[in-house]
Amino acid sequence: MSLTNSYAFRRPLQGVVINLALLGALGLLMFGLQAPILTLEKFYIFSNTVSLLSALQQLAREAEWGLFALVGLFSVVFPIVKVLLLLLVWNFDPSHGERHRRHLHWLSVYGKWSMLDVFVVALLVVSVKLGSLAQAKVEIGIYAFAASVVLTMLLSAWIARYAVEPAGEPPTTS
Repeated sequence: MSLTNSYAFRRPLQGVVINLALLGALGLLMFGLQAPILTLEKFYIFSNTVSLLSALQQLAREAEWGLFALVGLFSVVFPIVKVLLLLLVWNFDPSHGERHRRHLHWLSVYGKWSMLDVFVVALLVVSVKLGSLAQAKVEIGIYAFAASVVLTMLLSAWIARYAVEPAGEPPTTS
C-alpha cells in the first residue's frame, strides 16, 4: 500500500473533503444502525421502539435466520464494507496495478447493491404500517441510515470518476 501514489495524496484538497465525507457517512451509518428507526403503537396503549440492531437481535432470538441474514448482510455488512473499501481505494491504493483494479471491481459490484439496504428497511417500515391494529412512526435512525447510503453512493461515483484515468498517466488502450 502506498500513500504517495494514492488519489488522496495526489489531490490534497479533494482528499480531505472526500475523507471527511466518508467519515461522515460512516458516522451516520453507525448512528443509523443504533438509533430508533420506528416506533410501533398498538391500540394506542402499547409502544415499542425498534432500531436496526435491535431488530437483528430480535430476529436471532426468534431463530428467523433467513431474515436475519438478509437484513444483516444488506443493512449492516454491505454498507460498512463499501465505506471501508472506498477509504482503501481513495487513501491507500496506488492508482494503478492489479490490486487496484481488483478493488475497483469490488467497488463496482458493491455499487450495484447499494440501494438494497435502504429497500430492506423500507420494506420493514411498510410491512409494519400495513397492520390495521398498529401505528408506525418513523424515527431519526432511518433518516441517518438513508443519508449514509446516499452519501456513500455519491462518494463512490466521485471516486470512480477519478479512477477511470489516473492523473499523470495516459489512458490505456485495449
